Amino acid sequence: MLTLHATAADGSAVLVEGERVKALGPYEELAAAHPQARVRNWPGILTPGLLNPYGPEILEGTYHPDPREADRYGTAPIGGERAREIFRADPSRLGASARRGVQRLFAHGTVALAGELRAKPVLEVAQRSGLVFAARPDGLPGPVSLSPKPLVLLPGLAVGGPARFAVFDVADRPDLVRRGASTCVATVIGGRLVYRGR
Repeated sequence: MLTLHATAADGSAVLVEGERVKALGPYEELAAAHPQARVRNWPGILTPGLLNPYGPEILEGTYHPDPREADRYGTAPIGGERAREIFRADPSRLGASARRGVQRLFAHGTVALAGELRAKPVLEVAQRSGLVFAARPDGLPGPVSLSPKPLVLLPGLAVGGPARFAVFDVADRPDLVRRGASTCVATVIGGRLVYRGR
């Protein structure tokens, strides 16, 4: 099945077939050449997605509460000693927390992680999610964040390459840098829409 992802800010588009990029170019040209393709229109710009260098800190060192636990833990991620206490009290929480953490990463346009994951349940969650693993940059950009500064964009998409990208509701890349990864409206990994913000 063909899916054509088109963005409003610059009229660019990517045609996806299965797990691969079939074509790149202006929306009008790709739509005319592939009228049978399912079309997804997005605001903003399409990017290759982001690398988050804090994989272990976000997935192993942070507890992502289940919404059903809001009365006890709230809804925001919990880090530091409090997270360690939660995991020590019930180690089985680690895998479920990592699944929710991966969803938070997807909601910030993350398609790749850096840093060594050591906990088996977390590693399994990350591998099944389709996230790519990359080397950690020499100098980490700052405090642990779902939207680290500076943002680390992956290399550009290529025809025949993996259909892995993110769409942000911004005017251009400088606007993305200013406003951060919370502007993500869609994340695609392996040709699948893994996050849709609107």
